[in-house]
Amino acid sequence: MKKIVKYGCCLFLAWLFAGSLSYAQYDTEVFMSRGRRALADGKYALAIENFNILARLDTSDCHTFFFRGIAKYNLGDLRGARADFDRCVRVNPVFTSGYHYRAITESRTGEYELALADLEKAMSLRPGFSGLYYSRGVTWFLSRQFEKAVADFDWYLRREPRDPSAYLNRGAAKLFLKDTLQALADYNQAIRLDRFEPEAYMRRARLYAEQGNYKLALEDVSRSIELDPKNSLAFFNRALIYYELKRFNEAMADFNRVLDDEPGNSLTLYNRALVYTQVGQFEDALNDLDRVLDINPDNVLAHFNRAAVFVEMSRWRDALEDYDEAIRLYPDFAKAYMNRSYVKNQLGDKRGSKRDYETARAKVKEYAARREADKGSLADTTRKYSSLLNLDADFAKKDFNDELLQHRDVDIRLRPLYRFSLALEADHTRYALSRNYEHPALTRFLAAQPVPVVLATEDAPAQWARPDTPSHFVRSMSECSLKHYNLALNHIDKAIGEEDGYAKAFYLINRAVLRAEVIDFISSIEDNVQVLSMDEAGQTRARVRDRVTRRYDYSEAVGDLQEAARLMGNMPYIYFNLGNLHCLGGEHILALEQYDRALALYPYMADAYFNRGLVLIYLKDREKGCIDLSRSGELGIADAYGVIKKYCEQER
Repeated sequence: MKKIVKYGCCLFLAWLFAGSLSYAQYDTEVFMSRGRRALADGKYALAIENFNILARLDTSDCHTFFFRGIAKYNLGDLRGARADFDRCVRVNPVFTSGYHYRAITESRTGEYELALADLEKAMSLRPGFSGLYYSRGVTWFLSRQFEKAVADFDWYLRREPRDPSAYLNRGAAKLFLKDTLQALADYNQAIRLDRFEPEAYMRRARLYAEQGNYKLALEDVSRSIELDPKNSLAFFNRALIYYELKRFNEAMADFNRVLDDEPGNSLTLYNRALVYTQVGQFEDALNDLDRVLDINPDNVLAHFNRAAVFVEMSRWRDALEDYDEAIRLYPDFAKAYMNRSYVKNQLGDKRGSKRDYETARAKVKEYAARREADKGSLADTTRKYSSLLNLDADFAKKDFNDELLQHRDVDIRLRPLYRFSLALEADHTRYALSRNYEHPALTRFLAAQPVPVVLATEDAPAQWARPDTPSHFVRSMSECSLKHYNLALNHIDKAIGEEDGYAKAFYLINRAVLRAEVIDFISSIEDNVQVLSMDEAGQTRARVRDRVTRRYDYSEAVGDLQEAARLMGNMPYIYFNLGNLHCLGGEHILALEQYDRALALYPYMADAYFNRGLVLIYLKDREKGCIDLSRSGELGIADAYGVIKKYCEQER
């Protein structure tokens, strides 16, 4: 589908300076001013922090939730933004912008009927506001109602005739209506209005390419790259044009440029493999197709084309295995049967070769009959599948998730274990509106230490050599910071052996973390660091060697935490750590139970929401997982928004 101009990706900032608001207290004005300034500067996480405080001070001001929704939207947290816009219009049912931006969010998530209803509501409140027609035009476009999209863009352009993005969007809608002349006219007008907008040249280049005018297409896409040298999509499209012009080396260079930025971009790897095949670099082609299948083992086209490479190399057994897999994944694939017939003949299996040949002919006849009866009812299984794919290709949508810049081979790490560590100075900071976890025993324990100590998910920045203290607990933390694990374990063992009171639970927490860290250190040496992999990549056939994944025994660390929980059952950090260890041990359901217990004791534990969200996504419960990630981001985990953009919010 033609990419439309992104609307709302940086929501209108005019609101940020649209006059001062009156509040009962000076403090609220300060936080509102800080939040709006952070929004204007693109510091969205900082903006959320300020609006969080406002939300606790005053739940009746719709602007707080509106602005926080804008910040979340720009961080890719569409669920969180939607929740804030919901609350905004509940607080103020006649707030037009609340409905408008909720509609934009709903449109991004594919809820087009809800988006249209919200836009109608906003239009009833502000009938002459042209921006609403622009947004509705985009929503009509996304819901594939192109004539209505054109009508709304017509209305908008009569009032805003110098907005190039509206011409680009109307041109895209006209292109879907097969009106290429008018689409080209709109693209030309967008460029006349703004000659420095790279998207306009990219759009026109694709139209030229579809018309077979590759010379003009190349000029436009190259101009787009000049204006935005960091746009991987432009290099990808130019590579396709170079390929059509038989300029294979230049196509290869552009694909390489995309892969420099996005090493896990499977669609580019696939296309580069076909270029390698075209120029006879078969080993390089196999390497790329192996990587595609490592990302998506069920990719029909990758199996089919890798088999073709094996045929070129006379590796008949490997080719047979890939054709078998292609047919298993796509039983109506006539071309695969035909090619497998040839491979079987080369292997001396005359009977099997004949059987596949007859099956292929039957599939061709079946396709022809159905096409005559109902055009488009069955995929053409005889067509050539060795051409490069663009983002509009039928199989690209199925096998590559229609994402150019996917990066599915990257591991997402859990938030680390909580531990006690040495600090430069004691942290006595307490904010009246912060939601720090308070526990009397923990407060007494920290105050009783001979040197400053903190409980956190990472070591404090201080570097202590060996504090001059007889405390085995303190000396254990010091040795651990120096990676002297045996000495650290000796000291913590002595500390536990000498303690019979409540402090023993805290010592056990640190010994559990220390034992887990020793395991992680060993696993890192073996190049098998324990992480939560967000995509369970299967093994490719015929080429990639089996991967051996060792399981490490965290039972001693788990035992320490269970004993700590027996001594102090209302400490959420214990259950958080248990959740992590169960997760690293592959016991994901048990991990969820422990994160649940941690959050029941401390509902504002951002790390627990983050880790529980990752585990839920890993277990294919994406909706709940993304809600947890949204909550963790709201509570201050900035890393959550990168995961949300990657796994939760797929723009349609």
